[in-house]
Amino acid sequence: MSPSLPPNAADTMEHDEGGNDDRNPDQAGWDAIDRALAPLYGEQEPRHYGTLIKHALGGPDPLDGISAYKREQPVPHWHFVSYGLSELYAKESEDPERSGWGFELTFRLRDDSDASEPPVWALNFLQNLARYVVGSGNAFADGHYLNANGPIAADSDTRIRSVAFVRDPELGEIDSPHGKLEFLQVVGLTNEEELALKRWSTRKVLQAFEPHMPLWITDLERDSLMQESEIAAEIAAGTASDGSDTGFVFVDGLSWQQQARRWRKPLTTVVLGARQVGELLALLPLRLPFAKPFALVGAECRIEFEHARRNAATADGADLRLSLTADTLRELVANLQAREGQYPLRSFDLLSFLVRKTQIKDAEGRVVQTIG
Repeated sequence: MSPSLPPNAADTMEHDEGGNDDRNPDQAGWDAIDRALAPLYGEQEPRHYGTLIKHALGGPDPLDGISAYKREQPVPHWHFVSYGLSELYAKESEDPERSGWGFELTFRLRDDSDASEPPVWALNFLQNLARYVVGSGNAFADGHYLNANGPIAADSDTRIRSVAFVRDPELGEIDSPHGKLEFLQVVGLTNEEELALKRWSTRKVLQAFEPHMPLWITDLERDSLMQESEIAAEIAAGTASDGSDTGFVFVDGLSWQQQARRWRKPLTTVVLGARQVGELLALLPLRLPFAKPFALVGAECRIEFEHARRNAATADGADLRLSLTADTLRELVANLQAREGQYPLRSFDLLSFLVRKTQIKDAEGRVVQTIG
């Protein structure tokens, strides 16, 4: 999952001087969010930003509004809360237990300045995350993560280039008139920190970070917490003991094919981009030896890996299951590279991997990086 920030998102929102008074008269879902915030902020009036054209009327922004509250404790920061991924006005979905997508986004951003307005890029970022959900149909959940393909604050040099999603530690989950609603907090991470939670567990890694990141407040100025020796040691020990909780990753351009051969079983070839090779090599040894399967999920197919005593490649419609022995797993990890080329396996000569170059593009479709 790799959404990119649109350059003109700020032009579609405006600050509501009078608070949240632009709402639909039938706003039971919206009011439920306000009630959840009341114990935290009482009479404090947030800086609220509403869309110029609501999404239901054809506007580009899925969020009808974003509120930002200024906090001083435990460190100065803005607390953003979205309105729009749950059902704000009326029950429209067929799921009686869940309101809309079942969550709203929150985001805590450190700000030591005396600014009276939050940074516009944060509003853009939340809208873009919501666009990804609505456009792809992939809902976020506690424990998910994604890489933003660059700084989460556009045009900055911050090392915060990835995010994780965790239940907001103060807001949690509520019952709204339209079903349950969870507040999912977006937590900014470095690439090294993202790799750590992939290799172990999002929640456990964030718990290890929490003494250095109270309330999981995102700080654009900080360095990677993986530089702290006690944190690195705790995560290494947990990874070695538990393996990884990451059961699958989404992959662009994933495919596979089987080539018939005379007198021999078919040759199965897995095709993937160079960008995903590193994840595959990092996660397979932390899943299969722990009796945990692992899957690559593409737009057209799913390829699942599992530990087995005998190698096998089993087709199931558009999907593929690869059963690998310990020896084959070791050979795969030792030889597969994030470089364009063909990678056959001696220990399983019915399986080969074809790695193609990956092109990273910006919001305007320009290639900004080529991997492999």
